[in-house]
Amino acid sequence: MPLPIYQVDAFTNELFAGNPAAVVPLESWLAPEVMQRIALENNLSETALYAPAADGFGIRWFTPAVEVDLCGHATLASGFVAFHRGDAAGDVVEFSSRSGPLRVRREGAFLVLDFPAHVPHAAPVPDGLVDAMGRAPGEIWRAGDDYLLVYSGEADVRGLAPDFARLGQVEARGVIATAPGSDVDFVSRFFGPRVGVPEDPVTGSAHTRLTPYWSKRLGKAELTARQVSKRGGSLRCRMAGDRVAIAGQAVLYMTGTITI
Repeated sequence: MPLPIYQVDAFTNELFAGNPAAVVPLESWLAPEVMQRIALENNLSETALYAPAADGFGIRWFTPAVEVDLCGHATLASGFVAFHRGDAAGDVVEFSSRSGPLRVRREGAFLVLDFPAHVPHAAPVPDGLVDAMGRAPGEIWRAGDDYLLVYSGEADVRGLAPDFARLGQVEARGVIATAPGSDVDFVSRFFGPRVGVPEDPVTGSAHTRLTPYWSKRLGKAELTARQVSKRGGSLRCRMAGDRVAIAGQAVLYMTGTITI
């Protein structure tokens, strides 16, 4: 059975930057173990698959190791593919997911994600977290299924070299490191070795945690952000009640066919 597949660089307007995601549009869902094997074969941080649903499309996301509840860059990539293929009528595509309803809106060259916000809260610090990061942060928060570590400056975040084996023992989807940016409101990096992603190039879902924190700290609703991984990526974030709008661009790298 042939299946179309697209590879898209998300949160960038340049090829070979941002976060690459595979997107597989389906006519109906495959068995979960088959979708997981496709993601493992793709060997990207995320593979998104979407299929028709009662109201728009259903969407699911897989790392090479596990299915996850939410992935921002692969949703952005899926919206890009839906518009590119003509699957979406107008400038909005609706996705239903394990994290509830999600929307991708086209605004000129940008795609805007509408995601639920995850407000950070105080929580016990798990054993081994700080040692695994190699540098102590000024603040540690829990936000959704991630830990949020706040450092004093951008250089601190850029200089992190975590011990991934030890970090993978921390019970969390991932660890977000963040700090004020030199030319943007804030910078970040995302580490998720427990879910098979040692470092994610650009993590849309992390910004559902980061935006509430920085919006409150800086006293503003609209924020500019950069994920300072090796590939790097840029985002525009806005608090909207209990939702976060995350805007970015995307570039098509590859189209192909899977034969299963």
